Amino acid sequence: MFRKGFFGIFHGSISARVGRNKFLINKSDAIFDEIEDSSLMELYFNKDYRWNDASLDAEIHLNIYQNFHDAKYIAYGMPPYTVAYSLQHNKIIPKDYFGYDYFKSLKIYDPKHFEDWYERAHIDIVRHFKEQKSKIMVIKGYGVYVFDRDINQVAKKMAIIENSCKVLQLSRV
Repeated sequence: MFRKGFFGIFHGSISARVGRNKFLINKSDAIFDEIEDSSLMELYFNKDYRWNDASLDAEIHLNIYQNFHDAKYIAYGMPPYTVAYSLQHNKIIPKDYFGYDYFKSLKIYDPKHFEDWYERAHIDIVRHFKEQKSKIMVIKGYGVYVFDRDINQVAKKMAIIENSCKVLQLSRV
C-alpha cells in the first residue's frame, strides 16, 4: 500500500489482531517504505508504557477491535485522489465498473473541524462504521480507514476506492 501512495513516509497506520486482547501496530516513527519487525509493536487492550511508542492511531485501532469482533486487520491511509475528492464532495458514487460493483456509493464523513479530531476520532470512527454498516470509511480531508478479516481485502478496498476517486477526478464527474 505504500508503493501505491496510500501511506506517506510517516503517515498512516496498519495493525493486526494477534490475540483476544492484543494487536500489532506500527510504531509512531515507522517508515512505511522500510517496515520491519522492529517497526511494529505489540499492544494489549489495557494500556501500559508501550503505548507511548505506538502509532498516534493506536487508540482508534483499539476501539475498532473492541467493537468489531470480525476486525482482524485495520489500515489507515491517505490515498491522494480519495482525500482530494473528499474535499469537494459528500458522497462517492464510483463511475468505474469495479468501484461501482464493490461499493455502489460511500458517504464521506465530515469531521467538521480538525482542532479536536484526535480527541474524538476513536468514537466518531466506530460510530460511523456502525451507522453505515460498512468496513470502509472515507473521512473528508483526512483519509480512509478500512478493516476486515483478510489483509488482502483491506488492501483491495483501499485500492478500489482510490482508483474510483482517481477516475472521478480525471473525468471531472
